[in-house]
Amino acid sequence: LLIFSPICDIEVPERLSSSYEQLKSYHLVERCVHVPVREGSEEEILLVHSLEHLEVAKSTQTMNEEELKRVSENYDAFFFHPSTYRCARLAVGATLQLVDAVMSGKVRNGMALVRPPGHHSQRNAANGFCLFNNVAIAAEYAKLKYGLQRILIVDWDVHHGQGTQYIFEEDPSVLYFSWHRYEHQEFWPSLKESDYDAVGLGKGKGFNINLPWNKVGMGNSDYLAVFFHVLLPMAFEFDPELVIVSSGYDSGIGDPEGQMNATPEVFAHLTHFLMQLANGKLCVILEGGYHLKSLGESVCMTVKTLLGDPVPQITGEMAPCLSAVESIQNVRAAHKPYWKWLAYEDTSFLQNLSTRSHLLKKANLNPSTKPDSKITNNNTTVKVERFLELHMKNILFPVPPIKTATTGSEGSEHFLPKHVQLVKEMDKTEIKGLVSGFYADLVKEDKTLLSLGSMLAILDKILRKEVCNGIAASPTAALSAAVALRHSVRFGFQRVLCLFVGDMQIIPNTEDGKMLIINICEKEPSDKISCKHYISLNWKEDAEGNDFFSAVLGFILPVAYSYQPNLTVIVVGPNRNLGISEISLLVALLQGLAESRIFAVIEDTEISLMQSVAKALVGASTPPFGIYVPPTQEKVNKIKALRDQFQQEWKMLQCSGTLSDFI
Repeated sequence: LLIFSPICDIEVPERLSSSYEQLKSYHLVERCVHVPVREGSEEEILLVHSLEHLEVAKSTQTMNEEELKRVSENYDAFFFHPSTYRCARLAVGATLQLVDAVMSGKVRNGMALVRPPGHHSQRNAANGFCLFNNVAIAAEYAKLKYGLQRILIVDWDVHHGQGTQYIFEEDPSVLYFSWHRYEHQEFWPSLKESDYDAVGLGKGKGFNINLPWNKVGMGNSDYLAVFFHVLLPMAFEFDPELVIVSSGYDSGIGDPEGQMNATPEVFAHLTHFLMQLANGKLCVILEGGYHLKSLGESVCMTVKTLLGDPVPQITGEMAPCLSAVESIQNVRAAHKPYWKWLAYEDTSFLQNLSTRSHLLKKANLNPSTKPDSKITNNNTTVKVERFLELHMKNILFPVPPIKTATTGSEGSEHFLPKHVQLVKEMDKTEIKGLVSGFYADLVKEDKTLLSLGSMLAILDKILRKEVCNGIAASPTAALSAAVALRHSVRFGFQRVLCLFVGDMQIIPNTEDGKMLIINICEKEPSDKISCKHYISLNWKEDAEGNDFFSAVLGFILPVAYSYQPNLTVIVVGPNRNLGISEISLLVALLQGLAESRIFAVIEDTEISLMQSVAKALVGASTPPFGIYVPPTQEKVNKIKALRDQFQQEWKMLQCSGTLSDFI
């Protein structure tokens, strides 16, 4: 008979079995490489834990119920069972097997479905359902075995992984990021050091990032805002060689612990962003997650993305709440002394937080013990299950049979990655009919007409969802784009995002809101004034390396996510002001939008540019983004001015603010 502990009644075996069943129902299991599991060795556990902790854990295998109870009482929210030690060793071993598979190149990335979880466990103590710290052991193991010098740990579990923080807080080789339900220290583990001002110690200062959630109900836009305005800029500057996720899904909707509102597809977006780091070397390790349906769907969203499937459209209003923005502002202020990308940012601490008054009202309502699962009754669980059933049907879509398409023009089939499919150009009579019927005002010359053949052939396949994305070479990129945009809107697409790179005359009319144009050019065009649906971003690449991260993360992505396009078009014209690595970064990161429907039209048929963009579209490997260079003061000010100008219209730009900004 299993020994039952009310402390741990939600950390159940069904968490793994139901997640695995859900993966099977989406036919994801057969698409994965299966890595055999082993037990972690004592030497591996001792990379992080003390010998005393290991010996205590070992001794529990032969204890009776009374002895187990007694030893468990020494720890916070932890209960031993005679099998706990072996299960925990298997969890460690499975995690290390995944690290080996990724680091050896056997697989690009992967997920380990393990329990017990690990991120609360400390050098010398079990804590919060966790016996051994799987992720911390994995980081130390990767440093030792593969000589890694920079590892990023992203902890999106809803609880603070204080165990991981304690282990690495003096270590600059591990950047640890955690967001967690905090409520001004009211929520478990209720530690002062879980707040934003705990930035690390000694040499590790700046390498510990805590983002406290001071209220429940955080949603998709809050999570994305933290990635844009805190985590991703730090991660790209840090430039990790391996990314490990402490992947707790108790930060998802319906979870009795987290009480957050983020829906499963947000984890697809977060995973997609992290896949752009460390050359795609990403290990996702299960931590918490206690609503079985929410957990299972979120695991599936993560695995689908790791497999390279297009990312579902994100749902919900794209505007972070005031409390989330306050936390973002405080984290940025706390880390300003340690990060180059923050050097010229205008950051200040907010003491007077909007959630303080809520806290006084509900004093003593929320006990700071783990778990507080009793708050959610069965009725709520069933409601969430029903909601998720419908929600997943609405957002999931058949994956197009072809990922990336091009035509054989310019001999591109000889130098593009092998996964790019060739499609037949549109025939001349068909183009003439189409253009004379709908685009005669745009196309005046016959030679221009013929150059549209390959562009329209690829675009049609994207619009009909026969291919996911595409790349076309065009001698007249601006004109091709104008036709492509109008063609897409005529086809029924209501929101098309178009990014122009280089000197081009921009023809489309954006007044009806069916298009949003971001013109990335060296000089401000004299004939166009920036407005909600036409934004001019003046930028010149840095000779030393890639400083475009700050523009993409601080401005372009937040605007694009606020707009929620159903197609993205990227047009590269002559005299381009961005380098190949900057353009590849743009293409790679924008694939989270519009169900990954993205069309690149390139005038300059420079082979290396076409190859790099195609590589980003195919997604078989991450294109190189060049050497990270922090932005100059002038460029930071430019982004800030644009953010100030547009943050009321495009609310994902908000990364600092007071109550008045939100009214």
